[in-house]
Amino acid sequence: MPFSFSSEQKQTVLWLALGLGVVALLIKLGPILAPFVAAAIMAYALNPVVDWLSTKGVKKLALPRQLAVLAVILLVFAVLLVLALIVIPVVQKEIPLLQEQIPSFLAKINAVVAPKLRELGIHVRLDGTGVKRILSQYFSASGDETWSKLLASVKVGGVALLGWLVTLALVPIALFYLLLDWHAILRRVENMIPRRWATRSVGLAHEVDQLLAQYLRGQLAVMLVLCIYYSVSLGIAGLEVALPVGIITGLLIFIPYIGFGLGMILALIAAVLQFDGLHGLVVVATVYGIGQVIEGFFLTPRLVGERIGLHPLTVIFALLAFGQLFGFVGILLALPASAILAVAFKHVRIHYFNSSFYRQS
Repeated sequence: MPFSFSSEQKQTVLWLALGLGVVALLIKLGPILAPFVAAAIMAYALNPVVDWLSTKGVKKLALPRQLAVLAVILLVFAVLLVLALIVIPVVQKEIPLLQEQIPSFLAKINAVVAPKLRELGIHVRLDGTGVKRILSQYFSASGDETWSKLLASVKVGGVALLGWLVTLALVPIALFYLLLDWHAILRRVENMIPRRWATRSVGLAHEVDQLLAQYLRGQLAVMLVLCIYYSVSLGIAGLEVALPVGIITGLLIFIPYIGFGLGMILALIAAVLQFDGLHGLVVVATVYGIGQVIEGFFLTPRLVGERIGLHPLTVIFALLAFGQLFGFVGILLALPASAILAVAFKHVRIHYFNSSFYRQS
């Protein structure tokens, strides 16, 4: 008797194929989805504030949801503007200082490295004069090719800059409409789930929501505390770029280990350019060592919690893997996807331990 699909099986295959096609289309459209994905993640994080303003509000004065959404968006962009106004002027002030100290920094490197290179038969000067000569030789040897590459890069860079401007303009627009219709969108998504999977899917979604909410809120608190700590500590140590470096380090803490390492490298470079001798390096290393202890033993366990299940290595791997697979959109989706996978793995693990395959000896 020839094998045949039942009507229900045919419908299952049809809808699964259609769903896979939609997923493939979304992956193909990844570059243009970046502002919408970024807005969706921001809407998820900001929706509790909008709900509070539109139900309770300040002194029990509830706002219409449209005004609550607008107020929250304006507050977020005001905070970003304040950060930019704090960091950019300080960086603009310190860049000339760093440029003045680069020749002496190169002279120090040349005094240490050049003799060892001469022992290997390499005669190169790493001071300002030597670097200028190397650059002039390179540009004179490949003049036409260099200019053609430069013009091509400017053209590509201009297109990329235009794309970023469009993305930045779309984010607040998409964020406004997502926050405005957030609960209606969630209801539509829930209604699209097959009824036999609805209860289980909603339960898993609530688990993911609790995991992500606790992680994100805890990480934001850790970032705020560390921004203050590094800015104040580096300022007390006398580092002239303490404020921007401290803020950047605190914000980069969101990426475990990598963010801390990048912030410390920036501070060490600034210390080498500003101070003579090893005093600046020792002070910066001490500040960052104490900061790592405070974060690892006090802030993260208390504010984020150890029961979250998102191991730092899991976050790093998710960022790298999703970035490699889906580019910038993948980086945005890395944290929500890792939370979903963590919840799914927990249920698969429970199912595995309860299965006869595992229990049967």
